[in-house]
Amino acid sequence: MTRVAAFDCGTNSLRLLVADIDDDGAREIDRRMEVVRLGQGVDATGGFAPEALQRTFAVVDRYAALCRELGVERIRFVATSASRDAGNRDEFMAGIRARLGVDPEVVTGDEEADLSFVGATKSLASDGLTREGAQHDASTRVRSVASPQLVVDLGGGSTELVLGDADGGVKAAFSMNIGCVRITERHLHSDPPTAAEISAARTDVNASLDVASDVVPLDAVGALIGVAGTVTTVTAHALGLSKYDRDAIHGTELPLQRLFDACDDLTAMTREERAALPFMHPGRVDVIGAGALVWRLVVERVAAASGITSVFASEEDILDGIAWKLA
Repeated sequence: MTRVAAFDCGTNSLRLLVADIDDDGAREIDRRMEVVRLGQGVDATGGFAPEALQRTFAVVDRYAALCRELGVERIRFVATSASRDAGNRDEFMAGIRARLGVDPEVVTGDEEADLSFVGATKSLASDGLTREGAQHDASTRVRSVASPQLVVDLGGGSTELVLGDADGGVKAAFSMNIGCVRITERHLHSDPPTAAEISAARTDVNASLDVASDVVPLDAVGALIGVAGTVTTVTAHALGLSKYDRDAIHGTELPLQRLFDACDDLTAMTREERAALPFMHPGRVDVIGAGALVWRLVVERVAAASGITSVFASEEDILDGIAWKLA
């Protein structure tokens, strides 16, 4: 058994998973997330803001101390969308190296897609999915999900669409240069967003989906699985949770209209209204409206092409894929 630490540094959040992994599976030791907004302004300026680097390094210092305390044997630090785009990423990489003793890996969109698919589908293969309304009843777990599966990892700076199956792996993948932070910074400036801003955002997202659909055959999708914080937060809203409950969210299956209603509601809310939601992480308040809009449009496009009538949410994603690949 190997104790590993997986770091996922995205545009919006920095996450850590410490797990013991062997041939029989994985046992989670610690999992945590902090919003650092590393990608603040990268879309406009092309570089990391000094305050964004400071926030990120402060969290890495805390995570590094935890890894030492827990006796971690192997570390892998993966940086995604914002780090691919930043002109001053050498400063970021040097700071991570000094704190963790490993070189951060700035993965490509295709590598990010593969890690997300592994993280999501490993969970489904071992535990199955739990249907909505029966999250804590093992007897009603879904033991198989239709193939091929499309895993959608909706991040702050990019959104990965990965089509594959548990046996054959990834068949097609595409990384769209859109996410909850980018779309917020590009288009949704008012509180709440205006109809014109939402229309412009929809046009932007749909243009990316036009390109993605030429690469990933959406008409072949048997099941759609969404991962990452936007998707799980939308799911929490659709379920009406009184607090953020990872166990209740993981594996939930939502009918399309219920999902669309939750997305539309979050996009139309003011920041104050979002902040009052009991499951809302403070770091997502200002970007969840854009994230919900992106998620709605992705699901709409996939449903129109494939005929699916529901979507799944998974709490296991690229972070879990990093851990599996590391071990």
